Amino acid sequence: MENLMLNSSLPPIFAEEEVLKQRNNAGSGSNGSESNSQAPGHPEPMEENSQAPPQPTESSSGNTESKVQRNGEEQKPRRPSWPKGRKRKKPIKDSNAPKAPLTGYVRFMNERREQLRAEWPDAPFPEITRMLGNEWTKLPPEEKQHYLEDAERDKERYMRELQQYQKTEAYKHFNRKVQEKQKGKQHRPADVRQAASESLHEKDTEGKERSVFDIPIFTEEFLNHSKAREGELRQLRKTNMEFEERNAALQKHVESMRGAVERLEGDVMQERSRNTLLQQHLETLRQALTASFSNLPLPGSGETPTLDTIDSYMNKLHSIILANPQEHENLINTVRDVISRLER
Repeated sequence: MENLMLNSSLPPIFAEEEVLKQRNNAGSGSNGSESNSQAPGHPEPMEENSQAPPQPTESSSGNTESKVQRNGEEQKPRRPSWPKGRKRKKPIKDSNAPKAPLTGYVRFMNERREQLRAEWPDAPFPEITRMLGNEWTKLPPEEKQHYLEDAERDKERYMRELQQYQKTEAYKHFNRKVQEKQKGKQHRPADVRQAASESLHEKDTEGKERSVFDIPIFTEEFLNHSKAREGELRQLRKTNMEFEERNAALQKHVESMRGAVERLEGDVMQERSRNTLLQQHLETLRQALTASFSNLPLPGSGETPTLDTIDSYMNKLHSIILANPQEHENLINTVRDVISRLER
């Protein structure tokens, strides 16, 4: 069989097929099949289809072309994309502009954040934010309305202040500054912009490579230091909350004291007005008594009253009448007549 392969003039592919066929004929002869009638060394001629070399089909050629095309596309240099970690430039901030209004949800978060931190000191910031969002979702509408009304009032305040601010010189100056910056960007040369973008792209690429390879190792000392700092921060937050509660209590006490002082000041003003009225009435009474008793001298001294001496005159007259009323009956009757005229 090996000699047949060596002496055959067929190509190597056909020679191998002929050897396989001779092996099959030999096996069938041992089993007593009809193929024993053929002599060895004269193999059957192979069919034309088996002798023809395989021809490439259209689908295989199409796949080959598509592979070549894809390889060609992969070999093309890709266009450099904008780095994902690139930060955009922040717009110019106007420091003189009025403070932007807060929404109702932000007001609720500012009010409840410190309380949740006190209740859950070990909870991270995202967890506290999630808890605040759940509370806001479950909050009754009547309680939400309080924050929404405050936000609406703050928005109205912002619109009023903004309208007033837009009439000032500071707003006009800021507007001119923004327009000048935009004009400068428009007139900037294209090659300068391209060079700047390429340099920024290189810096971002270097920063990314550094961030990938410069990974700090958290040692045990650093972790212990971080834990100690976290404990100090929790203690400081707790102390801060206690001081805030004390300040709130003191603020309420101060407000109550201010209310008491205001009430006392009102009482003092009322008493002063009453004293003024009584003083005026006393002056009027002194004038009336002086005019009525000007013709009635005191027994023994003959003293008559004036505006300056009316008080001592009345005290002496009263003492004389009480000392001996029977002797001064005429004086008593005269005093009664004068007093009756005053009452009229």
